Amino acid sequence: MKVFFHVQHLLGIGHLKRAATLARALAADGFAVTLASGGMPVEGIEVLQLPPASSDASFKTLLDERGQPVDEAWKARRRDALLAAWHAAEADVLLIELFPFGRRQMRFELIPLLEAARARRRRPLIVCSSRDLIQWRPTREQEMLEFFERYFDRLLVHGDPAVARFNFGPIGKINDRLHYTGYVVDDFSRQEGVGAGEVLVSAGGGAVGQPLLEAALAARELTSLHEHPWRVLAGINAPESTLASLRQSAGPGVTVERARQDFTTRLANCVLSVSQAGYNTVMETLAARARAVMVPFARGGEAEQTMRTRLLVARGLVEMVEEEALDARNLAAAIERAFDRPRPSPGEIDLGGAKATGRLLRQWL
Repeated sequence: MKVFFHVQHLLGIGHLKRAATLARALAADGFAVTLASGGMPVEGIEVLQLPPASSDASFKTLLDERGQPVDEAWKARRRDALLAAWHAAEADVLLIELFPFGRRQMRFELIPLLEAARARRRRPLIVCSSRDLIQWRPTREQEMLEFFERYFDRLLVHGDPAVARFNFGPIGKINDRLHYTGYVVDDFSRQEGVGAGEVLVSAGGGAVGQPLLEAALAARELTSLHEHPWRVLAGINAPESTLASLRQSAGPGVTVERARQDFTTRLANCVLSVSQAGYNTVMETLAARARAVMVPFARGGEAEQTMRTRLLVARGLVEMVEEEALDARNLAAAIERAFDRPRPSPGEIDLGGAKATGRLLRQWL
């Protein structure tokens, strides 16, 4: 059984990382998966690479691989490349990440893709793959609903309804096609000793993480953990200038790096984690049962990370500092609160979304 999976990451790499986790789980379950990525290439993730696009922090302007606004000719090339890949895959399932509940910027290629899938003589199963919480404007909910009802057979929500229910306004109209999978997170081994005793500070892909990392370095001396080793991971998308600035600010006992292949192992062994609150980082932190402080990204009107983090704070699983209140003193106080609490208990949240996705697709096929 063949799956064609379209994903577009624009600013961070979280969407691609979750899609890659799902693709690996589907492949392990016997599916042949084509993961078509429209974002900038990310080392270590195998994809069918479309002409890459990114966005500014406002998500209002779509940029090409040179950082220039895309034009109609670029959109036509990209659409044609996607349609050619789709026809070559001969897939039984078309899986589209987030659309129509997001990625409105990509309608120029997704509507032709969906029309091509629907017109095929042996029609594929068409499924939307979405995170637990979305950000949407009420003025666009009718458009979203119409796209979903016209093209999609099912909606996979990669979350646990005991934590957060899918927050689309007219959800009652599509409830019969909505299925929660549990949260999606990679399996990882717990190698004893690696990173033990560290305070681990991370900023996901690093495109917008510099304020958090700087605040963490400033907060270190204000905490009872100042004598522990601190490891600061700036992210694969952090500019070299950011990396150099952080290294200059770091004192003795602080290691500043771009990224680590053993991140999840260190997360499981660290004494405490300080991070942003993207979907993947949150789920890895919960799977690792790490004490954690999270600073959700909230610039440009973004609210998804804040919503999710507040729900986890209410369950006593993490501590939180709002981005607008981020400074050394507030972050140090949150670190102390997190360090004083026990590690989260295993099994508090359903983290089996990757395997459940394969089970559901197989059942529907």
